[in-house]
Amino acid sequence: MPPWAAVVAAALLAAACGSSSKSGSSSAPPSSSPSSGSGASAGQTITIGVLTDLTGLAASTEASVPQGIKAGVGEASQEGYTIKYVVADAATSPTGALQAAEKLVDQDHVFGVIAISALTFAAANFLMAHDIPVVGAAIDGPEWVTAKNMFSIDGTEDFTKVYDVAGQFYKMEGVTNLAALGYGITPSSALSTKDTAVSAEVAGIKVGYLNANFPFGSTNVGPVALAIKSAGSDGMYTGVETSTSFALITALEQDGVHMKAALLPIGYGGDLLSGGPAAEQAAQGVYFIVDYEPAEMHTAATERFQAALKRYAGVTDDATFNEYLAYVSVDGFVAGLKAAGPNPTQAGFINAMSGITDYNAAGLFGDHSISFALSARGQTIGADNCEWITQFSGSMFHLVPGADPICGSLVPGKTVS
Repeated sequence: MPPWAAVVAAALLAAACGSSSKSGSSSAPPSSSPSSGSGASAGQTITIGVLTDLTGLAASTEASVPQGIKAGVGEASQEGYTIKYVVADAATSPTGALQAAEKLVDQDHVFGVIAISALTFAAANFLMAHDIPVVGAAIDGPEWVTAKNMFSIDGTEDFTKVYDVAGQFYKMEGVTNLAALGYGITPSSALSTKDTAVSAEVAGIKVGYLNANFPFGSTNVGPVALAIKSAGSDGMYTGVETSTSFALITALEQDGVHMKAALLPIGYGGDLLSGGPAAEQAAQGVYFIVDYEPAEMHTAATERFQAALKRYAGVTDDATFNEYLAYVSVDGFVAGLKAAGPNPTQAGFINAMSGITDYNAAGLFGDHSISFALSARGQTIGADNCEWITQFSGSMFHLVPGADPICGSLVPGKTVS
């Protein structure tokens, strides 16, 4: 996941208070038995723990994780893999995340863990000490870069490095003067704001306004809007929550400032549409980043994903960001089982995952891929330095010519801190 797509999870992390943890379990019965020759031997059931935030601040987006898991498990059953899963609530709390991981390992005796939580970092040392394979999304911290037992299904990047993807996008949209806003309390938000600004400068775009120290969660954006207007900015990146972003977009419109391109790291799909007419109105013309092929591309992979959500999880609305992450996480786990061979051990699974260098996310990366090898981590953003971008207009998301995907590369010698 690129730095700009991790900022909200990190913001939730910074704001998380010490709430108590809760845990529960769920399992999806297989629709077919495993076949011999698959990663798991005939008749074998693999039990996986799911670590996510079902309560607390992060639940506003992560509550949809179980639906994506159901879809992924259903698809796995069609390939001959019987997967039982147990959900443990990290409760958007460091203590809750650790307690949830301890329950999954010590009480539920899971083979491995799928982690999609803003607080995974708090459980990482425990899971690593017990040699538990972890597959999931690097939406919380840097442990995914260095932990040999952890494998991120949407890329593992170094937040301090600068890539030219953002600059390419803004230049393509005709932006000449960029404004960038981030939260000071959250390192990934601040860093994503700074490296987006540097990426724009590399593309020859002036950075008229840069504020990487905005108060977390604040919607007091009047002074910021006036400063952006005074700077003459015609493009914007907001590495903040949608409440802050939409408040700023509204304030700018009221001040007579219309952005050629306002780019947000979250909000695509069901996350925006579930907010109703008010959210849709605020999002008119706004661009949203997607880590995978958006449903609007109607590829074989997106059609299969949507069909699985409907068949196995009863989801008929647009997929959420976390449903994407959960579905692909199950697929990534199955990829590890296939590579590990019959009767896999945890150590064998970890070694097998480390050898996968061309993972394509159930086809949702299109012609692109990521590597799970430890040596490849921190070198790219997303799949082959590519991101998919959509624009919201009317009541729908639309593909952006030249940005589905837009790909780039690392900018040599450029870093932020």
